[in-house]
Amino acid sequence: MDIKQAAKIMKALSHPNRLEIYLSIVKGDQDGFKTDACECCVSDIIASLKIGAPTVSHHLKELTNAGLITTERQGKFLIAKPNLATWEEVKRLLPG
Repeated sequence: MDIKQAAKIMKALSHPNRLEIYLSIVKGDQDGFKTDACECCVSDIIASLKIGAPTVSHHLKELTNAGLITTERQGKFLIAKPNLATWEEVKRLLPG
């Protein structure tokens, strides 16, 4: 991972709501919502975090642009999944 990509990822994760959303997606189970391992229904994220849909949508866009997640439509639901390769890179960047 080059420095520019690392900076883009760190910038995306620098907002508390984005970090919380990202960790929820990566863990697949946090604050009582879970669809399958390592994927979350966006409507469950919205309900769990008690922030508006437009705000969550904005944060998801930022996480997607940084290469941290992907989203896909499954019927009427939007499902967010982590980009696991990027997650491994993020773990290497962080101490501990």
